[in-house]
Amino acid sequence: MTDSNALDPEDRKIVTLARSARARNGVPEGAAVRDDTGRTYVAGSVHLASLRLSALRTAVAMAVASGAKSLEAAAVVSESEGVAPEDRAAVGDLGGPETPVLLAGPDGTVRLTVQAGGAE
Repeated sequence: MTDSNALDPEDRKIVTLARSARARNGVPEGAAVRDDTGRTYVAGSVHLASLRLSALRTAVAMAVASGAKSLEAAAVVSESEGVAPEDRAAVGDLGGPETPVLLAGPDGTVRLTVQAGGAE
């Protein structure tokens, strides 16, 4: 586990935003990404009859739709023990394979940091 206070302030910010999205929307996961200009995009998971998206893929899609050209970092808050390969791939598509993806529990404690293109 990583002490969230030891995180870079900008990484702590996206973890906090992801955690807030999860709590505010009452969804299983919340996510936030930071683009290369420092703008952040926040989303919760989407569960509709015709559309299912993870919070992280939704946040990446929001960044792309808003004109982001690259990502610096991503964070997801979930009960999950890992970051799905599809989620890491979406981050990697926009940010590159070395983009860090932070996984935090509902309490905001970062449990895992992986690279978008790396294995867990």
